[in-house]
Amino acid sequence: MPSSAAIGELRVREFLATLGERTPAPASGAAAALTGAFAASLVELAARFAEDGSVVTRAQALSARLTQLADDDAAAYLAFMETRSDEARRRTIEVPEEIAEKADEVERLAEQLRPRLRSSVAGDAEAAAELARATARVARRLVELNA
Repeated sequence: MPSSAAIGELRVREFLATLGERTPAPASGAAAALTGAFAASLVELAARFAEDGSVVTRAQALSARLTQLADDDAAAYLAFMETRSDEARRRTIEVPEEIAEKADEVERLAEQLRPRLRSSVAGDAEAAAELARATARVARRLVELNA
């Protein structure tokens, strides 16, 4: 990963190249967090069509937090690889726990919006819910593996 670049500041192509490198991080936690951020942005889109400003605002906040969690996950794992300390291990558990928690909220918002949307936009809400579920599953598995 470019040393000073935050994951959220990378172009998609740059992030994908970084993700595919033979390095310990970023890896599945960062990928899951960004998948959750994409899901939150789809919720934002759906909320705009549903004219639900409070959900737009919450979806924007969730997308931003999940993007930050991608960086946090990579940093936590790199710190653990360097120190092998209990504190560092704890962060490799806490970060994916929060990723899962935020993804669950994205899913709930998507499901809440879906009945209020026309079919074309309802598909975006459905995609958001599916992506959020996948994010939460991956994050919870990382918690298990890191514990």
